[in-house]
Amino acid sequence: MSEPVMSWADLHAWSDEHDLLAKRLYVVLSEPTNGLGPVLEHLDEHVGYQTGLEHEGVMFAAGPLSDDAEQQWRGDGLFIYRAESREEAVRLAAADPMHACGARRFAVRPWLLNEGTFSVRLFYSGGKPRIE
Repeated sequence: MSEPVMSWADLHAWSDEHDLLAKRLYVVLSEPTNGLGPVLEHLDEHVGYQTGLEHEGVMFAAGPLSDDAEQQWRGDGLFIYRAESREEAVRLAAADPMHACGARRFAVRPWLLNEGTFSVRLFYSGGKPRIE
């Protein structure tokens, strides 16, 4: 007996039919190729590139990943792009200075954002928003 399969297009249609968000995004998993040293050497350039994508509206979210014990950062990161295609997401990730110099390698996975919440509280005093 074979395992059932569902095409990505069918899953997208199912999500739409069930009144889920069905927002197509692209997740980039990034990991060091040769330890943390080369990652630290290119961190400023990398963050500059990422914040540029943020200001352009391409970057949905990004940040470092901890080890499983939540004790160390070994140089891994995760980014989520708003892109028109996987090819565009790959192009954006490849242009990241961290990947272009070879300090990290990456994999791009299409992601369908279906459920969740997003809230922002803005306190007039102190001028700092709080994301919940």
